[in-house]
Amino acid sequence: MNVIDRIKETVESKPIVLFMKGTPQFPMCGFSSRTVQALKAAGVENLASVNVLEDPEIRANLPRFSNWPTFPQLFIKGELIGGCDIVTELHESGELSRLVAEAQHA
Repeated sequence: MNVIDRIKETVESKPIVLFMKGTPQFPMCGFSSRTVQALKAAGVENLASVNVLEDPEIRANLPRFSNWPTFPQLFIKGELIGGCDIVTELHESGELSRLVAEAQHA
């Protein structure tokens, strides 16, 4: 399976997926850390994550797949939501909690 197919399978097989530097327990950059904090505050129960530092193929190809240049990248129900700034804005507006609830209880 090529890397684009692997990425596609990952985002389609889990309701919420975060491609990040590090893990939710040990984020390796401030943007990833803030994104995880926002997701936890929004009520994420089972956050699927992919550590792009451990998979250079995904790190190199995810921006091409998503048309989004930076990390982290959040996908909910197979759709790119965005990076840290967008996730933070959605959390502050209350929209992230709604998206998370819909994805987890669909």
